[in-house]
Amino acid sequence: MSKRRILSILMITCITLAAAVFSSDAASKKKDKGLPEAEVTVFAAASMNSSLQDIIKEYNKKNPRVTINVSADSSGALMKQIEEGAPCDIFFSAAQSNMDELQDKGLIVKSSRHNVVNNQLCVITLKGTKTKVKGIGSLDRADSLAIAAASVPVGKYTRQALINKGVFHKDTDPTAITTQQLSDALGGVTISEQSNVSKVLSAVNEGSAQVGTTYYSDTYGYDDVKIIQKVPYKLTGNIIYPAARVKNSQASDAEKAAAKDFAKFLRSKTAKKIYKEHLFDTNVKDK
Repeated sequence: MSKRRILSILMITCITLAAAVFSSDAASKKKDKGLPEAEVTVFAAASMNSSLQDIIKEYNKKNPRVTINVSADSSGALMKQIEEGAPCDIFFSAAQSNMDELQDKGLIVKSSRHNVVNNQLCVITLKGTKTKVKGIGSLDRADSLAIAAASVPVGKYTRQALINKGVFHKDTDPTAITTQQLSDALGGVTISEQSNVSKVLSAVNEGSAQVGTTYYSDTYGYDDVKIIQKVPYKLTGNIIYPAARVKNSQASDAEKAAAKDFAKFLRSKTAKKIYKEHLFDTNVKDK
């Protein structure tokens, strides 16, 4: 074999190896696309849980190494946990008042608060149930009611609607109305007090309560639940859900960066599409 032939083979081999290395490099970069490994803890209103799970799936397509952990409960309970020092990166509240309290105490990252969605209070029962209840103004006709506690946003909005319907004096603080006072005002109807909106829905769906008040978004996927009434906003006011980053001294720089990125994703077009699918209204003023 001639020297020229040998040199030609060597040159081709080198080019092939270089191309392979470049291709491997490119594949590696493609594989490494997204944020580095990190964990983000989100405290979210129970009514947000199902939509958040779908949003996380979409987010992880571009950031597979970021783990999003969701703790879902009533906004009031979650607020107290944050105040007591529970590690949390993002708070997604069903009530402005809970976010206001954390912000007033300096626990929210500056300029990170945004209004994300609006919801609507509903009066519900099971399909096929015979009830005389026609809406929020006739809850006294129910055989039994499932209503959240006054400290829970959906419970507060229920009481506010009843105040505006004249069941209570207009100057009454809705968060001060106990379940017993509510029962008495509704003629002694049996009320099962629930700790969050999801438990209200479960009580009605399982038949342990004939009627309940929940959010429109929570009826998503419950085909056996019948909406008796979507309570007008004039009785409850808008039910705006704000989200904000929480000051977390235990978070690493990578976790803080991931929390900031996911908080932004919560307001993305992709997320808004999912909110709409889950019956939320996304036509809200950001702040």
